[in-house]
Amino acid sequence: MVTMFFTVSVVNNYALNLNIAMPLHMIFRSGSLIANMILGIIILKKRYSIFKYASIALVSVGIFICTYMSAKQVTSQSSLSENEGFQAFTWWLLGKYANYNNDNCLCSIGALTFALLMSARMGIFQETLYKQFGKHSKEALFYNHALPLPGFIFLASDIYDHAALFNKSELYEVPVVGVAMPIMWFYLLMNVITQYVCIRGVFILTTECTSLTVTLVVTLRKFVSLIISILYFQNPFTVWHWLGTLFVFIGTLMYTEVWNNLGIIRSQPQKEDKKN
Repeated sequence: MVTMFFTVSVVNNYALNLNIAMPLHMIFRSGSLIANMILGIIILKKRYSIFKYASIALVSVGIFICTYMSAKQVTSQSSLSENEGFQAFTWWLLGKYANYNNDNCLCSIGALTFALLMSARMGIFQETLYKQFGKHSKEALFYNHALPLPGFIFLASDIYDHAALFNKSELYEVPVVGVAMPIMWFYLLMNVITQYVCIRGVFILTTECTSLTVTLVVTLRKFVSLIISILYFQNPFTVWHWLGTLFVFIGTLMYTEVWNNLGIIRSQPQKEDKKN
């Protein structure tokens, strides 16, 4: 599980190095339901209702729309000929990093697909592990992050290069503390703190709440992150992107059967009133 966790984390972050837009990155990762369902059918021999299959289809359509529209933006903005544009789109889907007219414009959908499937496999393995040994959020959180640390030796040169770039960034005076530091180090520090709070909360949530609650909370968190990313970084987001995003999140909520559970919750007080 530690090996899978390290691989998924590194590949997901490396995909950002391949010039992929953050909104597309978040939308694509929202397709984890698809991967989990496919691997669950293959590995665990699970079977699902038609309603769940429909929700997965909706998520798939949403991801395809966003992926295709982002691909069109890549080829249109690169000022390539029709033939070169087709080659760019092809390599963009396969995940090869290329340079056309000194414009590093190709994203790695292949890398995200690999990470998506690996993450789904890790989830199934984790589910089996918890059933056998019990749910221990603190231990899982610690070992998943501590044991992969030696793996970063293989990324030492890349880490050193980025540390040097961070040191060259403009100075930023940290509020309240009043200490000046390179702004990229400040961003990294804030990212580490928020990431810890988020991951720790998810690990605790898996032991304290039902999977429905966890999935719903994570889905809402992705949606909020997407909105913040669009507004703050002014990422290009067309009507088609909004439509694809809507499909992804509606499909996710359909999969969790939120509406059915809300109906059950509402009917319970009525039953209690009748008994009284």
